[in-house]
Amino acid sequence: MRIVKSLFFSILLLPGYQAAAAERWFNQEIVDYGNKIFQQNCAACHGSNAEGTRDWKKTDANGNYPPPPLDGSAHAWHHSIGQLARSIREGGVKLGGVMPPFGDRLSDQEILAAIAFFQSKWPDKVYDGWHQRFMQ
Repeated sequence: MRIVKSLFFSILLLPGYQAAAAERWFNQEIVDYGNKIFQQNCAACHGSNAEGTRDWKKTDANGNYPPPPLDGSAHAWHHSIGQLARSIREGGVKLGGVMPPFGDRLSDQEILAAIAFFQSKWPDKVYDGWHQRFMQ
């Protein structure tokens, strides 16, 4: 847990953080912890491997979009860690979505670990594009 907290402050609070292309900001310990958090809180909607709902681009009978994939095949890579964390913390209801907020259930470290888990599913090409956009 101390490693997660340390990485959280290193990445989100220190300016100028840079990593080599394709070098992930997380390690396997954080991914494993994030997997536990993800399975307990996110997998019911986003799938156990962050694969999302099959027809996530089509609205359901109520006009809502189903949970998208978080495995790099949808739009999660368009967002910074801060934006992803805010989406998890605040949910999507106020933006017209249906995702509930998790800020009352998950700590910042747990949210960051869940992000590490689903980012670990991103192919190198997707991660590299995200990294170039947000981490340099």
